[in-house]
Amino acid sequence: MKKLAAAGGGKSAQMMKPPEAERVAGFKIGGIGPFGQRRLVRTVVEQGTLGQEQVYINGGQRGLAGSVQTSRRARRLKAVVASVVA
Repeated sequence: MKKLAAAGGGKSAQMMKPPEAERVAGFKIGGIGPFGQRRLVRTVVEQGTLGQEQVYINGGQRGLAGSVQTSRRARRLKAVVASVVA
């Protein structure tokens, strides 16, 4: 979480409580992804995924996923690209 916080310009980070995450995202826990939210949220993309042609992300509900090209994903989300995996 420290690497994630640093990528976002902070000192610490923590997961939101489920009710707050659902309210902010507009989706239920288990289906929250970076696309389709009510407002653009700060997103961090793991640098290591950029070497993959495509990745799968949550599609707005449990059990629904979609594939996206990694280069487009970061650009469309205006994401910060950083190494955040331990």
